[in-house]
Amino acid sequence: MKDIFSLNGRVALVTGGSRGIGYMIVQGLLEHGCSRVYISARKAAQCDAAAKELSQFGECISIPGDVSTLEGIQALAAEISQREKSLDILVNNAGAAWGEDFDTYPESGWDKTVDLNLKTPFFLTKELAPLLRAGSQNGHLAKVINIASIDGISINMQETYPYAGSKAGLIHMTKRMALRLIKEGIVVSAIAPGAFASEMNKVARYHGDAIAQGIPSGRIGTAEDMAGAAVYLASRAGDYVVGSTIVVDGGVTYAR
Repeated sequence: MKDIFSLNGRVALVTGGSRGIGYMIVQGLLEHGCSRVYISARKAAQCDAAAKELSQFGECISIPGDVSTLEGIQALAAEISQREKSLDILVNNAGAAWGEDFDTYPESGWDKTVDLNLKTPFFLTKELAPLLRAGSQNGHLAKVINIASIDGISINMQETYPYAGSKAGLIHMTKRMALRLIKEGIVVSAIAPGAFASEMNKVARYHGDAIAQGIPSGRIGTAEDMAGAAVYLASRAGDYVVGSTIVVDGGVTYAR
């Protein structure tokens, strides 16, 4: 049991790994033994800077790119394939949100949100499946962790229609992908975060004390909370969690 959470020698890719929840997960993976973690983000300077910061915990490599398009997905997968013969962990974290009144909600906001939150995790996993299958031959199961949201489970009053819909879809798609890929030694699971300080959740980032008043645990999530869930699923400890979504929200979902 002493090594059940170890990630020694494993190689990971975290999309949207340059900030927020992705950054928290990358640090956790590195501190628990990953030999290399690749991060991808649309803004090259930010991605490079984050990789430099995270390298204090282990080897972190920046591969900037836009995974909102199939071309960008294929380019990222090709770059990883040139660098690695196998991939042990894929964290589909890149995401988008768009809030606007129901009567004026634009198609552009819908497409951007649904494509990145739902289409991208499927096609990036598909493109990286050969490397993940190879990773499953390294003496452990390969892991795919989709980052969903509690907004895909319960309803809030914000007018972020495609965000909630796409995250609910991601949770359901995780189950279907898991049943297919477990046959090949690839475990697919998901995390549904609640309030964490991030660029996407600016309310929690700048008004954490106020938000905490509505959370049963009395606080917003920390980097340790998010990293702990990801390390659990990525390691041997999470091998039997197939298709499930772990809710990390301090009890908010049950209190709504």
